[in-house]
Amino acid sequence: MSKNFRYICQNCGAIYNKWQGQCADCSKWNTIEAEQVETDMAFTKTQKGSAYPIENLSVSTTKSRAHTHSGMGEFDRVLGGGLVPGATILMGGNPGIGKSTLLLQLSNKLAKTKTCLYVTGEESIEQVKLHTERLETAKSPLHVIMGTNVSSLISTIESTNLELDLMIIDSIQTMFIPEIPSSPGTVSQVRASAYELIALAKRKNFVLILVGHVTKDGQIAGPKILEHMVDTVLYLEGEGGNDYRILRSVKNRFGNINEIGVFEMSETGLKEVKNPSSLFLSERKTNVSGSVVFAGMEGTRPILVEVQALVVPSNMVAPRRAVVGWDFNRLSMIIAVLSARYGLHLSAYEVYLNIVGGLKVMEPAIDLAVLCALISALKNTPVENNTVVFGEIGLLGEVRKVNKIESRIKEAMKLGFKNAIVPRSNKITKSQSGEILVNEISHIKELDSFFLCPKYEKS
Repeated sequence: MSKNFRYICQNCGAIYNKWQGQCADCSKWNTIEAEQVETDMAFTKTQKGSAYPIENLSVSTTKSRAHTHSGMGEFDRVLGGGLVPGATILMGGNPGIGKSTLLLQLSNKLAKTKTCLYVTGEESIEQVKLHTERLETAKSPLHVIMGTNVSSLISTIESTNLELDLMIIDSIQTMFIPEIPSSPGTVSQVRASAYELIALAKRKNFVLILVGHVTKDGQIAGPKILEHMVDTVLYLEGEGGNDYRILRSVKNRFGNINEIGVFEMSETGLKEVKNPSSLFLSERKTNVSGSVVFAGMEGTRPILVEVQALVVPSNMVAPRRAVVGWDFNRLSMIIAVLSARYGLHLSAYEVYLNIVGGLKVMEPAIDLAVLCALISALKNTPVENNTVVFGEIGLLGEVRKVNKIESRIKEAMKLGFKNAIVPRSNKITKSQSGEILVNEISHIKELDSFFLCPKYEKS
């Protein structure tokens, strides 16, 4: 056996023959590290492999693949109905956001009726026990292992009579395989450890949840192939000073992507929020300029959130633009369209935009709500009360249609809204609009009448 070194980017997994400061693939600096590799220089004859069984999908299998309810409705919603036997789930999130708390609550609930194993590589057994006591779940029959050696872990599971239903690895970056000559957390160790654990889960037909650390950019650390290997990728989001946590699916082979579950952090762990729309709008003040309610869709769930904008004069050459919960580049585009197609110039103003509640909105249907909030803030005139807004905006100033409009309007109607500003191209029928007065527009110039309402005083 001969030993040599190869240089691997710890961010994207790119391999180089020599060290360099910047990765050419992902453009990250100081992420390339040397990893020792053992290679056998002797020629080995390729061995004949064993035959794989061929299955017919039309024949029913002995083991059901139906979703199993976890006992947490918000978690099941994100997964598309529940846990699927043999599925592998990767969960990421910032440090301290509540990943371990959520998974301990989940495993303790399931342990009452299923066989669950929690493998910790970051805490001792006593620390895990203290954590469960704080969550008031210490009496749950949950099995716990403290260890980081994947080979020993697999041997333990193979040698026992436990028929697992769920296994949680917290975290995959602490796991290692002794045969690989590199430290835990490196690309080689993360990839190999995940492969062995996923193969075990498929073989034993239990649900495997891997906790993944994230980089400073919010992406799961380690090789990108890790996200391709698993069936589902979840992110737990939330602001540091906010008690609300958003669990979002960005990949799901058994359900819709961009589904979200909403939780509230309390002294006894994370509590499910059944009606997030009322939660996000609970502290909203009416008849205030710069505030607009957006009717959005997160997966199959309609959610109403408040969009707040603040526009103030600036003496700087390049006025400040800041945005929380939305894409900064999209905001720049909306400001440019507002200037070119509506006639309101913000080049001498600072612009601040906030999506209230810590929710990160991805869909372009929020464009019209953002634009209305900017106009309202600049004119210092509130949008008419009890109004929801949604619609995508093009570079020509046209308001483009959005999907699932009936679900958005039903959610708004449920919370007592009376008016809606929507794209004309959606062609809403009377049965879809219900009791809400629908104002259809095809271009942003038609918004003038919604900001000149004399019955409101300027705030």
